[in-house]
Order: sequence, then C-alpha cells, then structure tokens
Amino acid sequence: MSNTTRSWKLDGYGPDAKAALAGAQSLADERSHAEVETLHLLFRLLDRDPLVQKAFELSGVDPGDLMFEVEAVLRKIPQVPGAVAFLSPRLLGLTARAESEASRDASPVRVRHLLIAIVNEVTGLTGAVLRALDVDEAKVRAALKGLPDSMASTEGVVGPSVPTPGGGGGSGGGATGDVLARYTRDLIAEASKDRFDPIVGRDVELRRLLQVIARRQKNSPVLVGEAGVGKRAIVYALAARLARGDVPAPLRKKKLMQLDLGLLVAGARLRGEMEDRLRAVLAAASAVDGEAILFVDELHNLFNNPAGGGGPADLLKPALGRGEVQIIGTTTPGAFKKTFEADAALSRLFAMLVVEAPTEEQAIGMCRGIVERYELHHGVRINDPAVVAAVKLGKRYLGGRELPDSAIDLIDEAAAQCRLALDAGPPELDSLSRLQSALEAQHRSLVDEEDEPSMEVRKKVEAELAETRARLDVLRPKWDRQRDVIAAMRAAKAKILTLRAERDKAAAQGDTGAASRLATNDIPAAEKVLSEAEAALSKEGALLSKLSVDEHGVAGVVEQWTGVPVSKMLASETEKLLAMEDHIRHRVVGQDDAVRLIAKAVRRGRVGLRDPGRPIGSFLCLGPTGVGKTELAKALAEFLFDDEAAMVRLDMSEFMEKGSVWRLIGSPTGFVDSESGGMLTEAIRRRPFSVVLFDEVEKAHPDTFNILLQVLDDGRLSDNRGQLANFSDTVIVMTSNIGAPRILEATEEGASDESLREEIQGELKKHFRPEFLNRIDDVLIFDRLSKVALRGIVDIQLRRLGKLLKENQIGLEVTNPARDLLTDLGYDPAYGARPLKRVILKQLQDPLAEELLRGGYKAHDTVRVDVGDAGFSFTKV
Repeated sequence: MSNTTRSWKLDGYGPDAKAALAGAQSLADERSHAEVETLHLLFRLLDRDPLVQKAFELSGVDPGDLMFEVEAVLRKIPQVPGAVAFLSPRLLGLTARAESEASRDASPVRVRHLLIAIVNEVTGLTGAVLRALDVDEAKVRAALKGLPDSMASTEGVVGPSVPTPGGGGGSGGGATGDVLARYTRDLIAEASKDRFDPIVGRDVELRRLLQVIARRQKNSPVLVGEAGVGKRAIVYALAARLARGDVPAPLRKKKLMQLDLGLLVAGARLRGEMEDRLRAVLAAASAVDGEAILFVDELHNLFNNPAGGGGPADLLKPALGRGEVQIIGTTTPGAFKKTFEADAALSRLFAMLVVEAPTEEQAIGMCRGIVERYELHHGVRINDPAVVAAVKLGKRYLGGRELPDSAIDLIDEAAAQCRLALDAGPPELDSLSRLQSALEAQHRSLVDEEDEPSMEVRKKVEAELAETRARLDVLRPKWDRQRDVIAAMRAAKAKILTLRAERDKAAAQGDTGAASRLATNDIPAAEKVLSEAEAALSKEGALLSKLSVDEHGVAGVVEQWTGVPVSKMLASETEKLLAMEDHIRHRVVGQDDAVRLIAKAVRRGRVGLRDPGRPIGSFLCLGPTGVGKTELAKALAEFLFDDEAAMVRLDMSEFMEKGSVWRLIGSPTGFVDSESGGMLTEAIRRRPFSVVLFDEVEKAHPDTFNILLQVLDDGRLSDNRGQLANFSDTVIVMTSNIGAPRILEATEEGASDESLREEIQGELKKHFRPEFLNRIDDVLIFDRLSKVALRGIVDIQLRRLGKLLKENQIGLEVTNPARDLLTDLGYDPAYGARPLKRVILKQLQDPLAEELLRGGYKAHDTVRVDVGDAGFSFTKV
C-alpha cells in the first residue's frame, strides 16, 4: 500500500467527524484488522453517535438490527496479529465524498456528511449490509434535515483541534499566538517572575550555548549529558539572562518557548494528527520574525514515533535545514547515540554541547547558589556543612545519580524532614503522644477484665500510662513556648528575604528611592524583630527540635535511602563496636583469631579509616566442616543489622557450570531474562550495606573468579545492562573446605600456625589464581573444635531450644552433667558441631515433642533435664 493511504489531512473536519474517524481507526486496531474499512466507521457511528441512531430510526431502519449485521461481517474479516491498520482505498473514497457534501453546505465535514457518504456505498461489505436491511439514501437524507449537528458525539476528541498551515475552513483555526500558547510555555515570562533557581558554575556551557544560537546556520544546539547534571537548568539560566537583557544585542529580541510534548500528543487519536500539530507549531514559531526558539526537553522522545510514517523527523529536517526554526534540545548520551547518530542527516542539523557532571567543588558552589531558595520554601536554615556533606555523601553513596542533582535532592529532603519535625513537634514529644494513645487503648480493653493475668497487665499499663502523662506534662508547655518563638523567627526571616528581593528588583529597575528606603528602613526593622526572637529563644535553654539542617540531618537521609550508616556514631554504638568480639563469641565459639580480624575490619570501615573504593573487608574462611565458617557470616549480619537473614548468600555449588556465571550479573542481551538483572548485582543495589557470603567458593566455575576480581579490588561491578553495583560498603566472606584434612592433622600433631599457613597457601595456589588470592584481605584458618569449645556450643544450642519452649510458656533447665553428656555424644573432630545438633534433636527435642503432645507439660511448667541410668531423664519442676 502506498504511503498516501497512511493518514489523512484533518483540515476542514469538525470535532464530531474527527471523533468518528478516530473511533473507526481504534476499532480496526483493537480487532487486529489490516485496514480501516468503511464498515468500521459505520459500526462506530451506530455504537456511539445519537445523530446517526436517530437518523436510521426516522428512515425506518432499526439501528440495533443494522449494528448486529455489521458486527457479523466484521467478525469475518481476517485478523493480522500485531498489525497497524492503515486506511483502505474505500474509506479514502468515502472521506472524499463527505468533503464534497460538506463543500455544498459551505461547512466543515460533520458526522451527517460521513453518514450520507456511507449510505452512498453500493459495493463492498458496507453496500451488502445496507442492501440487506433496505437502507434508502433519500430517506436518510430527509431524516438528517430535521436533526441538528449538536446531537453528534465528539467522544474521543481531547482539546481543540489544531490548524495546519494553509488549511482551509477547519473548526480549530486560530492565530499563531494561540498555537504557541496552547503547546508551549514562555520561559522568559516565567524567568521574569523569578520562577527558576539561579545557576552557578556553568558559565562556559552558557557562553557556548549563546555562541551556537548566534550562528547563521546550524544554530540549533542539543545539550548532551547524563540525567541530573543540569542540562535543563542551563536553558533556564539562558531564559533568565534573556529576561534581564544580559545577552549580546543580536539575541535580545529572541523568545524562548518550551514545547510541551505531552500536550502535543494528548488527544492525537488519528495517525498523522500529532505531526499536523507539530507542523502548526513550527509554522507559528517561524512566523515570529524568526526570533522564536523552541526548547524541547528530552528531545529524543520527539523522534520515538511508532511504526508507520516518517513522523516528526521528516518535519524537522527541512525546517532546520532551511533555518526556519531554531531548537534547543536536551538528551542523554545513550539516547543521542540511538536517535541522532543513527540518522546522520538529523544529527548534522544540531550542534552538540556536552554537559559534564561537575566536580565536588563545583557542585558545592552550585548548591550554595540555590540553598537560599530551599530555606525560603521550607522555612528552615540550611547550614553550609550540610551543603558540603550533601555533595560528598551524594557522590559516594548514591550510585547511578549525578551531581548536582543527587546533592540537591538530599538537601531538599533533609530540609523537609526538619520542617515537618517543627510543625508536628519534636520526635520525642510525638513518640510520647502516640505511646499515650496506644496505652489508653490498651487500658480501655482491660478495664472490665477481672482475671488475675489481665489485672496484672492492667496495673503495668496504668503505671506506664501515668509515667508517660507526667513526661508529656513537662514537655508540652516547653514546646508550646519554643514553637511560638520559632514561628516568629521564621516569619521575620521570610520577611527579610522578601524585602531583599524587592530591594534588588528596585535597584535593577533604577528606582533608587525605593531601594534606599528598603535598605535603610524596612530591612533593619525586620532584622531587629529577628534578633529579638532569637534572644527570646536563647532564654528557653536546650531546644526540643532542630531549627536548621546540619550534616547529621543529611547523613540521616542517606541512611534512610541506602541503609548505609554514615552518621556519626552514638556512644552506645561506639561501645557496641568496641565489644564486637564478645558479641560474636556468643554465637561463634573457639575461633578467636577469625573473630578478631573480622571485628577490626568492621571498625575500620565504620570510622572511615579504609580505602573508600574497596569493600570494608574480604575474607577467605578455611577449615573443616561444622567449625563455624558460615555461622560467622550470620553472626556478623545479626550484629550489623539485628537480623541474620540480612545478608546476600550465594551457594557457589550452583555456579559449577560455565554458563551459570551469567546469573551473577544477568544474562546477555537477547536471552529471555536479560532484563531481570543479576542475582548479585541486584541484591547489592537494593542493599548496599550488607554481608555477602560466597559459600563453598571452591566449587564454582573458574570464570566466576574473573567477575569477583573487580569486586575485591575496585568495589564495583556492572551488570548486563551497564548499571553499576557498589560493593564499597559490603563485607565479603568466602568459605571453603580446601585444606580441611591438613588442618585436622595439624591440630592433632600440634603444628605451628606459621607452618600450617604455609601449607594452606600451597593448597590455595593449586585451586585459585594468584591475582585472585592477592586481592583477598586475609585468609582465616578455622581450627577444629575442641571439647571445651563444643561445650560452649552446647550452651548456645540449649538457649535456642529454651526460646522455642518459651513460646509455649514452658521453661527448660539442663543440668551440667546432662550438658557434659551432650558434649561427649556430639563430639566428632572431623564433622565439627553438626553431629551435636543431631544429638540434641534425637535425645532432647524428640522426647519433649512427644510429651507435649501427650499433655504431660502445661503452661508455666519447667522441665529439668538430667542424666539417669538409661540416659537423659526429664522431670517436671
């Protein structure tokens, strides 16, 4: 089919006719028909248009019967899955007849004209249906004469139609200004109202932008940079300079209009309608004496048109080539390569301006330039250390985000958090208020209970409620006083900022009298009110809520976003880290050297005394089975996150095949699951601060270690989509049984640690390449468990068993002889602590479970386990 049948001109069509044609096209697409036939149009008119339904009724034809016949024929049309329906020659002929009918009436094409053209059909599917129901053209014409056009439906038309240049008689006709006002916004007018944030540090890019705009040919720049580097802000800065007249003389008459692609596409139901709208915008822009510049944010979206038709590119190329229109666009490097470099004719019409991400120093300057706007919006003070912290923390912890956007978002949310705390009250006061409400609800549910347990709980609730009310009675009056003073301070600061803006505006307009009055009278008076409020606040002593955003507030936001603890440590956390070995020894017994090395690495990472580009620590744990290698990783996760499940665990026996390596970073492009990402990279991207356990690492395919090299050395790994996962805040633990037989023998022989380590290093070199071993921080050798160590593990396992029984309100006491017997029965140097778990399962848990089922133990009973003649004995205390 020729391209002429792909779309039709919209000039001269009324909104009801456009809606009908759009409905016919949608119906053909819904039913996967290859062409839009006149039958589709007739079905849509019968289904939705009251005018057509009434006309058939008056002409003696039942619209329901006619619609039933049309539906039966439509179902016989072959379906083409995924097809894009184009206009059939019969439908184009119908529209031509409808236009001829409308020209006789000297009016736009309306639904009545389409209906007359339909009943003119004598051949084809539509003609057969009309003949089957004896539809008479003369009767239909007579019926339409008594029906007003207002009855016709305009369902499907969104907003007014758009005129095309040279169109005649269309109902959507309008002036050039109307088209620009409908689909663009005047950036210079908004800049005059001070709607945009000031920009700092982009003078080079702004100067180059002005140079390109001033060129005679190819004067349409496209700003290319990653999302968040400030491309749009550069264009807004240009609008601000145009509004002030701070540009070279040839550019002072320029108008900068931002094209809204959403409005351009909205309601474009017919293929070609969006192109018609764009053509009207381009014509309107070129008609403004060549002084209008169109700004298109994310310019590549304008060229991502669906299949069929050349689309916007075919409209823009001639206009840009002739110099009729000037465009400023923004896009990303990936989109530029995909959209512009693939079309050499299009890319040569634009001048590419690369916008690089700023350095930390430049980003700090940019944030300082706009921080006053955020202070005015949120009504809080933002300290300079907070700005510096936002830039540094944003660059380090917010992977995939560019400066200055990441830093600005941190400042914005930290200021919002501070403002909400001021409005809702201090966190302590808010928590006490909610606690009081919860306790009062509990007390109401217990007030009528008379059983002894409920009465005891009620007494506890009453005591806690009285304490909470007493604390609230102290805090509320104090906060009420501070809040009133803080409100006065905020009002004074807002007034000062407003007066300063008025002073600067008056000075810029040359009104020296007003500027002098504001500077000498109004502003000092407002500053005096502020100083009085500050003095009153200082008398209140310690504040219950922060009045400003500091680096701690920004660090808190980073913690909320990433889970990485970047704020300064509290005294309780310091004590916890210093006693980390003791904490982990409650779970890992007999491996003091390994625990000590892990604890040192975590402390280094927490205080920042480490290479920020590498993981906190990477360790290879070697030893016999059951000695605590995997348990150490679990204990570390529990210590850091209060949940042993909060770690990324990969069983490397699942990666023995060469092809399974891709599961870590995602399948290559073209595979079914190539868009799902990798197991490892996705897990770290969701939880950057975590423990990563590679269990039984020696079983993995050698290609796996090639991927781990950059993780261990650079702390980063890119997945199959090029997205970066940051491992710099992870602790990497790898376990292996390499050298386990030699470790058991050396323990029995009493060999020295140095000689054992040398032998183990030799074993490791046989399995791993030197570049892999050289990137590991330390190799931890786990000794085989002694009886003394196993005795400690018995205590740990019995505590876990006691917790399980406590859920049934049953206590557990195990005597020392029973514990010693468990140690003897579970001791096996070759298998570590795993035999002990089986002994406890068979000797204690199974008998207890059977007795519980018999009803031998009730709530609040205590079971004592001792050693009897036949083994373990169980008595109820």
